[in-house]
Amino acid sequence: MLTLLTVDGVLSAIAGALLLPLYLGSVPFPISAVACGLVNAALVWAALHWTTSTRVAAAPLWSFLATVLVLTFGGPGGDAVFRGPGIMDFRSLLFIVVGVAPPAMVLWREQNR
Repeated sequence: MLTLLTVDGVLSAIAGALLLPLYLGSVPFPISAVACGLVNAALVWAALHWTTSTRVAAAPLWSFLATVLVLTFGGPGGDAVFRGPGIMDFRSLLFIVVGVAPPAMVLWREQNR
């Protein structure tokens, strides 16, 4: 089950990264970053029900971060997922912060309990 939750962390990063450049009219609307944060928190919460170790329960979070790291590199032909004009240059940072903060709070709360 922990392996499946880890794979779900990868899928969360891919889906969130591909939906990140959504616009609401002419304004960037990065709702997928918030959705990924909530999904990652749910994955970590579920992993905590399968193990007592917070290090092992953080596997979905680590797989999310590893996938985002891979997506920051350019692919063949110079294509990259996290690039854009103006404020969209900062979307990878926004995606990481908003995607990591909720599951990190779940892990922190569990560790301090």
